[in-house]
Amino acid sequence: MPEPTGPLDAWEALLVPRPPDVVRVALAVPLSGPLALTAPSALDLAGLATDETNADGGVRGRPVELVTVDSGRPPHVVAAEASALLDAGVFDVLVGYHTSDVHRALEAALAGRVRYVFTPPHEGGRQRAGVLRIGSSPREQHAAALAWLVRHRRARRWALVGNDYVWPQAVHRAATAVLHGLGADVVGELLVPFGPSDPGAMVDLVRRSRADAVLLSLVGRDLVAFNREFARAGLDHRVVRLSGALEENGLYAVGGDSTGELFACMPSFAAVDGAADEGQIDLQERHARRAGPSAPVVCAYARGVYDGVRLAVTLPGRGATPRPVPAAPRLARAEGLSFREVRTA
Repeated sequence: MPEPTGPLDAWEALLVPRPPDVVRVALAVPLSGPLALTAPSALDLAGLATDETNADGGVRGRPVELVTVDSGRPPHVVAAEASALLDAGVFDVLVGYHTSDVHRALEAALAGRVRYVFTPPHEGGRQRAGVLRIGSSPREQHAAALAWLVRHRRARRWALVGNDYVWPQAVHRAATAVLHGLGADVVGELLVPFGPSDPGAMVDLVRRSRADAVLLSLVGRDLVAFNREFARAGLDHRVVRLSGALEENGLYAVGGDSTGELFACMPSFAAVDGAADEGQIDLQERHARRAGPSAPVVCAYARGVYDGVRLAVTLPGRGATPRPVPAAPRLARAEGLSFREVRTA
């Protein structure tokens, strides 16, 4: 494989003359904001996807380049920048992961003018022309995990805690319907602005409501801050936690978990019963060869970006949006600094 090349900054790409035969992929990743801790591994995996595409001959012989757009800023800022760059001919396709309010703003600003592959779990609802969502909807992502915890952990009283934007709102609606169907109760709910904020009010809600389980739709650094405070309050050993956004970087940031009560239904690199997943291991090894021994941990967001870049360069530019194959529901338990997948079937 040729020597790895880094992505271009968006405004560098705007100013530097573009070779006529290059296919440009705009990579909208959160270089700032609550999800910024996940960006290093995502950038690495996007670079790996690009290098492998070029080693395979590119896109009909045309090499691929990445252009970064910081999707961790306010939605209107990200959308305005992406639209301006598209108008200037800087990129041919957009791949990204970010909060769903940014996703909605980008959908509206790009308005079917370019293919847009959105890689993480999404908020559901109507999908605009030209957009391909390869993650799961709130119900697809959470239903099996909630059912397993109700049945196997006797989690009957649930508190719902999240950030106040479109994805957690959709998660809470879906989870409430699923839990009621399972005969469980929602005994408290709180949505908070993105941090920095004091997680004490959220922890107090769990304690006051006498919840035996909490569904977390916090993201990034806010999720990390809550889990740290939850452990300091001594609730981590007796209250089940389920998160739809906890991935490997977030687990490292909280120092891992040894209680057996922290679960995630975000797709992860966990293997069922410790069994080796050859595709997973192979991707990790290729990443390590490219990035070296100090490579950041591969996480679910990064894997989504890898798949998104590889998919995006194979798609036609416009027209009918292909229908992705729904991902299988996942549930993983944190064990130290890693996840072990739990069978929900």
